[in-house]
Amino acid sequence: MRLLLCLALLPGPALAETVVARHTIRANTILTEADLALQPTGTTGALDSIDLAIGQEARVTLYANRPIRPEDLGPPALVDRNQIVTLIYATGPLNIHAEGRALARGGLGDAVRVMNLSSRTTVSGFVAADGSVRVGPAP
Repeated sequence: MRLLLCLALLPGPALAETVVARHTIRANTILTEADLALQPTGTTGALDSIDLAIGQEARVTLYANRPIRPEDLGPPALVDRNQIVTLIYATGPLNIHAEGRALARGGLGDAVRVMNLSSRTTVSGFVAADGSVRVGPAP
């Protein structure tokens, strides 16, 4: 009897919520509040706030009623595959601009490979807010 009383007085498990998709969402779709819901079950490694997902882009297909993990989302792409972009190499007073063809999609700060159109050389750089790709030493 005492054991039951002790167990009844112990705090229960904390209930957490998990962000899930309301319907199947294709990759490369920008998420809105209408696409998301909260389930009362806590899932380890899943998002627990809808605000963290709104405005993000689905990197993979998200299935209805399945938990959404942080790695399933990313910033919206500013550069698409095969898009012509400006390559910028800047160090000190030296600034070099060239045209290149993006070999992958990328959002702000993502590393992408780009082929320089004049030399046909493939370089890696980071997507800037204006959609250009910065190559060379880190700022």
